[in-house]
Amino acid sequence: MKFTDGYWRKRDGLTVLHPAHLQDTQPGADSLTAWAAVRRIHHRGDTLNAPLITVTCTAPAPDVIRVTIEHFQGERSLTPNFHISESPGDVTVDATSITSGALTARFSDGDNWALDFLADGRRLTGSGWKGMGVVTGPDGDYIHEQLDLGVGHAVYGLGERFGPLVKNGQTVDVWQEDGGTSSEQSYKNVPFYFTNGGYGVLVDHPGKVSFEVASEMVTRTQFSVAGQRLSYLVIYGPTPADVIRKYTALTGRPALPPAWSFGLWLTTSFTTDYDEETVNKFVGGMADRDLPLSVFHFDCFWMREFNWCDFEWDSRVFPDPPGMLKRLADRGLKTCLWINPYIAQRSPLFAEGKSKGFLVRRPNGDVFQWDLWQAGMALVDFTNPEAREWYAGKLRALAEMGVDAFKSDFGERVPTDVVWHDGSDPERMHNYYTQLYNEVVFDVLREVKGEGEAVLFARSATVGGQQFPVHWGGDNSSTFESMAESLRGGLSLMSSGFGFWSHDIGGFEGMPDPAVFKRWVAFGLLSSHSRLHGSSSYRVPWLFDEEAVDVLRSFTHLKHRLMPYIYAAAREAHLTGLPVMRPMAVAFPADPAVTYLDRQYMLGPDLLVAPVFAAAGDVSYYVPAGRWTRYLPATGTATTVEGPAWIQETHGFDTAPLLVRPGTVLPVGARQDRPDYDYRDGVTLHLFEPAPGKTAVVVPGPAGADTVFTVSVEGSQIVVGRMGHPLPWNVKLGDTVTELAADQDSCTLTLG
Repeated sequence: MKFTDGYWRKRDGLTVLHPAHLQDTQPGADSLTAWAAVRRIHHRGDTLNAPLITVTCTAPAPDVIRVTIEHFQGERSLTPNFHISESPGDVTVDATSITSGALTARFSDGDNWALDFLADGRRLTGSGWKGMGVVTGPDGDYIHEQLDLGVGHAVYGLGERFGPLVKNGQTVDVWQEDGGTSSEQSYKNVPFYFTNGGYGVLVDHPGKVSFEVASEMVTRTQFSVAGQRLSYLVIYGPTPADVIRKYTALTGRPALPPAWSFGLWLTTSFTTDYDEETVNKFVGGMADRDLPLSVFHFDCFWMREFNWCDFEWDSRVFPDPPGMLKRLADRGLKTCLWINPYIAQRSPLFAEGKSKGFLVRRPNGDVFQWDLWQAGMALVDFTNPEAREWYAGKLRALAEMGVDAFKSDFGERVPTDVVWHDGSDPERMHNYYTQLYNEVVFDVLREVKGEGEAVLFARSATVGGQQFPVHWGGDNSSTFESMAESLRGGLSLMSSGFGFWSHDIGGFEGMPDPAVFKRWVAFGLLSSHSRLHGSSSYRVPWLFDEEAVDVLRSFTHLKHRLMPYIYAAAREAHLTGLPVMRPMAVAFPADPAVTYLDRQYMLGPDLLVAPVFAAAGDVSYYVPAGRWTRYLPATGTATTVEGPAWIQETHGFDTAPLLVRPGTVLPVGARQDRPDYDYRDGVTLHLFEPAPGKTAVVVPGPAGADTVFTVSVEGSQIVVGRMGHPLPWNVKLGDTVTELAADQDSCTLTLG
């Protein structure tokens, strides 16, 4: 929201109060409160009719400082609130500053009002003259804050945004919408951002937060909320990866998805005609063509039309659900069902939910209903514990029947003219609803399937939603342009604390051209999770051409062989919050050339991926410093690339830019038919541009029984050692393969 008319004036009808004079402070054991007058106080008379703004600083965690700005403190406390895990460390407080770890917040004493944030002897950012503002206008009251942006500082995050990855110059409203992937609206809104200036900011408000990122004031990031109180957390890095680790420590780390979920998912698509025979043809067709399939997903019409959701199989097309699920399981497949949190009026659950008070109501007591999406649909009130258990019970029965996962669709169309069971504020619940929804679904799967086996395919999210993976990018289109906007949305989401992400391979709306489909297959199988899904057309590859079958087979096999590496990156996301797919600005913060790159990414720490967005295969991408190795070289290209450099090349459909970072020890698995196997058994270690020193590589094993390899480079010799379970394995350097017997602990390779 903009409050100014240019630099000098406020917009018509607005009165804005700004701190001008630090009147007084009150240090506490672990807090500092400052009172700021909105005009300079020279004598006692100046205190009359002079509003005060209260600014309180606390330290919820090391390297984190919370700032709370208040005008009138009599405003009632509203819920819901984000769950922030506080673990204060050493805090130092004096008359004008508070220090938490390496981060200090310091007020300027006297007339020159400012709140500065400092770390490692330098100023990170701060709120200066007219930075804080208390706004009164015809539409209500607001509080805004403006934090300085240094020269060259770029802003990332704010949830899933499909425009440019760098948010400078943009207006972003954090407000859940079902808007597709081609507008400023978003399914996943997260009021958190980080900069390449060494810090991140979380606005601790679950309702609407408006950001003006170097837009209203081009040297500042402004954020504002309605009401008399605004609270935000400044998180010191110093690197973007450090900020993400500390942010997810506060708001929750993602669960580790089961290994089978990293394989290929195939769906019925949305409005296509399908029944059990269709499913069997798809599954059989994939098997006949040696196309490994891990999950089959049933979209909306597994339930009868107009009945979404009643959680009952449509017996006209699926007469024997338990038997069908068992037959699919016997073929080695997991199954997933589409759900949403809405109850259509025709569903028998509508009357039941209405009578028990499980559906959201309007202020006059009527059940909230409308005809958008489903006729007469209502909304489950997840603030009611009994309603949560009622909804969970329906899912529990399906999970016990044999369903392995749920696609928790929607969760954005949440009204604000309603009353919630627990008294939650409707404006704050609009964004937060998805957190309750996905938590209920995830907990059911964890309860029935066991710890480590729960996985969603979720569309909406907010702060903390990363705890319930996986999220996918929503309703895109079957074009190269939409493929690129999907990647931007994913990189933006993963800049916001989300560790896992997927998208509809080939695009959702429309029937993709075969070239679009084949290029998207490479991108999709080099993402953390991979799903073939469409709206009104199927996504089995033989409907495009025979080459599409070969391309899908090749990249599915590739992903399965890379699973020891990918699953290790998944574990890192689970333990540290660092995403599996990483924006280049996160992976290479010291390289200014990566600041604006949003058409490539790092898959884990060591693989660079640059999807091809052209039918002819032309692609341009950037390689950071060092000698990188092409894992899938294009015809006529050299095996290695010396960076820093921009590369232009042309790829056939069977390849894509996939480069290995110098110094990498890449574990490659022995199987290509499935993603879930003992990665240690027959693993091959590929050494790329070995650098002097010692490297440890963990190859994940079942139930945490990992094998740790060490690679030591000394001059022309490489010594490879092994700790843990003795298993057959290989070491590969160039064209030389050395076999180790099961009872050997190490081997030596000689370069040259």
